[in-house]
Amino acid sequence: MKSTLSKIGPNTWKIAFVFAFLALLVDGADLMLLSYSLNSLIAEFGLTSVEAGMLGSFTLLGMAIGGVFGGWACDRFGRVRVVVISILLFSILTCGLGFTRSYVEFATLRFFASLGLGSLYIASNTLMAEYVPTKYRTTVLGTLQAGWTVGYIVATLLAGWLIPDHGWRMLFYVAAIPILIAVLMHFLVPEPASWQENRLKKESTNKEVNTSSTWKTIFQDKRNRNMFILWALTAGFLQFGYYGVNNWMPTYLESELGLKFKEMTSYMVGTYAAMIFGKILAGYMADKVGRRSTYAFGAIGTALFLPLIVFYNSPANILYLLVTFGFLYGIPYGVNATYMAESFPTLIRGTAMGGAYNMGRIGAATAPAVIGFLASGGSIGLGFVVMGGAYFICGIIPALFIKEKQFDPQKS
Repeated sequence: MKSTLSKIGPNTWKIAFVFAFLALLVDGADLMLLSYSLNSLIAEFGLTSVEAGMLGSFTLLGMAIGGVFGGWACDRFGRVRVVVISILLFSILTCGLGFTRSYVEFATLRFFASLGLGSLYIASNTLMAEYVPTKYRTTVLGTLQAGWTVGYIVATLLAGWLIPDHGWRMLFYVAAIPILIAVLMHFLVPEPASWQENRLKKESTNKEVNTSSTWKTIFQDKRNRNMFILWALTAGFLQFGYYGVNNWMPTYLESELGLKFKEMTSYMVGTYAAMIFGKILAGYMADKVGRRSTYAFGAIGTALFLPLIVFYNSPANILYLLVTFGFLYGIPYGVNATYMAESFPTLIRGTAMGGAYNMGRIGAATAPAVIGFLASGGSIGLGFVVMGGAYFICGIIPALFIKEKQFDPQKS
């Protein structure tokens, strides 16, 4: 352990950032592969709107379970190790989706691949929160969140290139490529010093980390318990809105606004490019004016803007509406990782973040199915208005109840 600590130099965090950025890039790309293949899957497997929505719900349920377990595994085995294992898990299984021959096969494999997707998000953000100094932590982590959105753009470009000429299966075959990232990261990135120092303390006192003791630490302490509950609620409403819109937006643009597939993908690239800018700017502003106010502005702004897309869109303004929306709904995620990481001490940080964020994701797993249900009886746009209400609540909770900078992730 001591020899590993000596490997951490002044520029180690930059190497860690590159790999964490690439990890979230492939995480985001993998997540969007389902959205862009949804119409093809509906046609090939003869799915109803509810069945199609359930694929998104299976994905989010798997991510929730993977995130809860992955957060604990971060505290128990290390942040880097969990990132590596997560990439290997979802890359191999997502590639396998291209070989499925039925809805049940696809849904089952997608669920298990999503375990890796969920644990990767928590592990990558916890890793970088502990590497980056407080004074520019949110700027760096906000930029890190942009990796997720760059992944969306990669998936969008791949979908526009591969699906029309080669079909949806080819889109999933390329998911095997990130295995190389996992292998390189295993050898090049050490665990953060704060995690290693905590580990050394436990070894010197013969105290071993286990699941029950970590959760006990969270719920026996009033401060930790309150923060956990507040973040679980905030994460639930954030993800209910975010994943509901994200899963159905491509289908909405095609089926209800009449955009052609390649036109739709170009519009989505514009949306995600604005989202990248929103996340990076949100990180910078959170370091300058505060995590709480920046987060609330983005969430409530998104809530107010979603109805504009539904009720006031036209062929002339839809691109501008989508770009503005992309900027706004990227802001909460640009702040979320730092804000949450600073709410918990190092001893329980991975477990608490993974548990709160992914217990919230269990509720969010219903969002794609809810929109599918509303679409079967009316309009996808009606579902988007419901998602706007969720965004409003997720902005109000931290604005009123969650203080910022409660703990320094660089200290053990």
